[in-house]
Amino acid sequence: MSSPKRLARTAGLLYLGLVLFMAPPALVVRERVTVSGDAAATAANIAADATLFRLGFVSDLVGITLYLLLGMALYLLLRHVNAAVAATLMVFVALGTAIYTVNLLNHVAALTAATDGGSDALALFFLDLHGHGYNLAQVYFGLWLLPLGYLAYRSGYFPRALGVLLMVAAGTHLVEVFTQFLFPGVAEATILLLQSPAIVAEFWMLGYLLVTGVRVPDARPAEPVAA
Repeated sequence: MSSPKRLARTAGLLYLGLVLFMAPPALVVRERVTVSGDAAATAANIAADATLFRLGFVSDLVGITLYLLLGMALYLLLRHVNAAVAATLMVFVALGTAIYTVNLLNHVAALTAATDGGSDALALFFLDLHGHGYNLAQVYFGLWLLPLGYLAYRSGYFPRALGVLLMVAAGTHLVEVFTQFLFPGVAEATILLLQSPAIVAEFWMLGYLLVTGVRVPDARPAEPVAA
């Protein structure tokens, strides 16, 4: 197996791990305990599921570490296409990782407020603050798709349509993030539409890395030398 294929398969496994570890805390743990506008109920839910809440923190921490390693693997795979663009991808990944990691303090603070005699209002406040921090990190989770799409398009390793879709997904993802900040009601109504390109593009990329790795042209036999 060639070095690019090894790197691609490694990136695919890291991508898969990222999804498996980061999806449950966002879609199950925090959604399960949060009761919008009801601090007492939210704090009671956190206290009742404190172990699950702690597991959500650990799962997020593992997932964001895998995201950083994924960025490094893709940087090594694609830096020959354009070193500056690959470095930009790595910067966006590092920024998103740093913001998300620091934001996990709000997850811990909500747990502490709910279980160690803090106020119910603080528990809900820290969960809400975590949501805003998550959206802030999403800016860079969207931006990294732009250099990734460009590199995928230019490399010849992936279908060009995948590269184009990744770049389109970067734009729609950023629109969705800023709509969340500026027009929360509109974002709630259009979130599936705005997230669809990113969902399709990233799962296509994940599947391609795992199943195909990369497209490597077959070596052609050398031309015979004329006598």
